Amino acid sequence: MSFLHVTSRSFWRITQAAIAVLFSLALAVPAQAADRARLEAFLEVTGFDVALESIRLSADSAPQMLGMRPEDFGSEWSRLVGDVFASEIMHEMALEILGETLSDELLNHGASFYADDLGKRLVAAENQSHMLEDGAGKDETGAQILEGLESIGSSRVALLQRLNEASGSEDSSVRAIQEVQVRFLMAAASAGVIELQMEEADLREMLRSREGSMRASIRASAMSGAAYTYQAFSDAEVAQYAEALEDPRMKEVYALMNAVQFEIMANRYEAVAIRLKSMQPSQEL
Repeated sequence: MSFLHVTSRSFWRITQAAIAVLFSLALAVPAQAADRARLEAFLEVTGFDVALESIRLSADSAPQMLGMRPEDFGSEWSRLVGDVFASEIMHEMALEILGETLSDELLNHGASFYADDLGKRLVAAENQSHMLEDGAGKDETGAQILEGLESIGSSRVALLQRLNEASGSEDSSVRAIQEVQVRFLMAAASAGVIELQMEEADLREMLRSREGSMRASIRASAMSGAAYTYQAFSDAEVAQYAEALEDPRMKEVYALMNAVQFEIMANRYEAVAIRLKSMQPSQEL
C-alpha cells in the first residue's frame, strides 16, 4: 500500500491520514473483526508492516520541533529511538487497533489486490521507497523525474495526480500532521521538557493558519514521491492502480490504515516527549 514514508526532513511537509478517522471508524466496530493470524498476513501482503517500520525514520523530527538536534543528545538519542520505536511495539499496536476495526470484508478486498502480480510488484516498490532516508536522494530524484515529465507534456503527470487523489492523502495529511505536532508538543510541555507559551487551542489555530503552505508542500512532495516510487511501472499499470484505489472499499481500507499509522506515530512521539524529560543535551568527547 502506498502509505506515506515520513523522514525527519519530510515530516514537516507531508503526512497522511486524519487521526479522527480512526475514532469515527471505531464507533462502528464490524460484527466480525479479522483474527490475528489473518491480520498478520494482511500487514505483510499490503506492505503495512514496512510502513510502520518507516515511522522510526521520522524520529529525528522530535527534537527539531523543540529547537534541538538529535546530535545534541549524543548516543542516548539512538538508544531512545530504538526503545520507543521498537518494531514489536508498533506492530502490536497495529494488530490491536485493526483487530477492533478492520472487518473481514475490507481485509479480503485489500489483500486480494495486493496479492496478485501487480500488487506484489507495487508493494515491493513501495517498501523500498518507504525505507529510504532523505539523504538517499529520493526526493531530488523524484522531483527531477517529475520535472522531465512536465517538460514534455507527458500524460504520466495526470496519472500520478489521479493516483495521489485516489489515496485521499492531502486533506487527511494536513489534519494528521497537525494532530501529531499538537500531541507531541503538549506532551513535552506536560513533561516539563519545554515551556509552551500558548494554550492547546491557540497552538491548533496557529497550525491551521499555515495550512495553505502545508497543502502546497504536501501536494508537491506526494507528486515527486509517486514519480520516484512508480518509475518502473507503465502508464497502464499506474492507471490500473489508481482505479483500484478509487473503489469505495479500498478508500475505506486506506482511511483506516492511514489513521492507524498516524495514531501509532502520535503515540510514539508522546512517549518520546516523556523520555526526553530524563535526558539532557550532551557533548560526546
